[in-house]
Amino acid sequence: MNHQTKHYDICIIGGGINGAGIARDAAGRGLSTLLVEAKDLAQATSSASTKLIHGGLRYLEYYEFKLVRHALQEREVLLKLAPHIIWPLRFKLPHDSHLRPKWLIRMGLFLYDHIGGRITLPKSKQINFNDGILKSKFTKGFEYSDGWVQDSRLVVLNAMSAAEHGADILTQTSCTKLEIKDGKWLITLDGHKTVTADKLVNATGPWVRSLLDDNNLSQSETPRIRLVKGSHIIVPRLFEGDHAYILQQPDGRIVFAIPYEHNFTLIGTTDESFDGNAYDAAISEDEKDYLITAINSNFEKQITHADIIKTYSGVRPLLDDGDDNASAVTRDYKLILDNTHGAPILSVFGGKITTYRRLAEDALDVLTDKPSWTAHEVLPGGDIENFDVFVQDMQTRYPDLNSNLIYRLARNYGTRLPQVINDGDLGTHYGDDIYESEISYLIEHEWACTAEDVLWRRSKLDLHISDKTRSNIERRFQNG
Repeated sequence: MNHQTKHYDICIIGGGINGAGIARDAAGRGLSTLLVEAKDLAQATSSASTKLIHGGLRYLEYYEFKLVRHALQEREVLLKLAPHIIWPLRFKLPHDSHLRPKWLIRMGLFLYDHIGGRITLPKSKQINFNDGILKSKFTKGFEYSDGWVQDSRLVVLNAMSAAEHGADILTQTSCTKLEIKDGKWLITLDGHKTVTADKLVNATGPWVRSLLDDNNLSQSETPRIRLVKGSHIIVPRLFEGDHAYILQQPDGRIVFAIPYEHNFTLIGTTDESFDGNAYDAAISEDEKDYLITAINSNFEKQITHADIIKTYSGVRPLLDDGDDNASAVTRDYKLILDNTHGAPILSVFGGKITTYRRLAEDALDVLTDKPSWTAHEVLPGGDIENFDVFVQDMQTRYPDLNSNLIYRLARNYGTRLPQVINDGDLGTHYGDDIYESEISYLIEHEWACTAEDVLWRRSKLDLHISDKTRSNIERRFQNG
């Protein structure tokens, strides 16, 4: 073996939320840790969610009580760990007498309020509708609480925390071969570089099974996954207020309409079986029609295809439990430990963004007896007692910066804000309040390599900026 080959206690393949969460937990438990991601952090599924930290109200219908309980418990934990990128959101649920009966919704919300134990968010209640936003047939409904998350930033912050605890993070790096040598994993990266590890974690999401198959690591009892595509559309803002809507559909599914990036409404999601490369997932015309119909059958304000500003699609790798209904396939996760190859490999099947930290904790509990710790240490930038007070403090500290910029930076970076703006020395202005200091920070500390990394996954600036600003930033990356 090449004497230059670096050795790790644990190597995690896959830079989505589960991989980043596992890397953070492993590094904090004192394990020498490597995270390998073929493209950008959160490149696939983890940047294409509905961006909710939620128990999953509808999963109660499928008797997923354990999943909902754990998710509600995690919602409480995550709200404290990253208050800059995770915050409470109130949902309004119009009642349609032709769909779920009122008693069933009331019972579900009662369970939702209590099944997770001590919950700090406001409980559910029955409400009346007369604000002109919904169609006049909706006169009564319900309101309940859940959480909102900047999903791809959650992945990046976990990777940052992992790095700050000593982990090596390699993005734009493909794992091309896995084999056992001298009782350790020999991992080939980009076809030529090798590292070794005592333990391996396969957290590749939609590719979890193909990584095993391609390296002859599957067993007859290895689970299969079911790929389910979820698509979203973004339209100009449909309603005022900070609340979201959860809309029942005639097929039994639900669609969310959520205030998004101040000026927009995010609408989703669909559930379609998917066969293909998850990187190529894109919304179909049928999915657009489904989401438009969901809005137009509930809201007074109508939308058409012409109103769609942006779409995104992601592929959820669900544990295949044999259910024909894509919406009913379990969102719970399963960790499969295989010791038959000479060194352990743990594969992650399924999961959802809300329970990523618990999944990571469970994974490390399988692989080491070192104690867990991630429930109590805030994520980078998250040491904020009161977000509004923090924003005011930053505006006082940097009076020359406009309030919209301060608010955006506070929401993205929390207490790392002074570092992001180089303590006021912003550097080149690329337009629309985007400065060199922020881009340099994203490259140096958050593994941004392209304009898309900056404008879509590290932020949602792509929705707000001019073509000229976008060109300036693209040129910045082309010129290095």
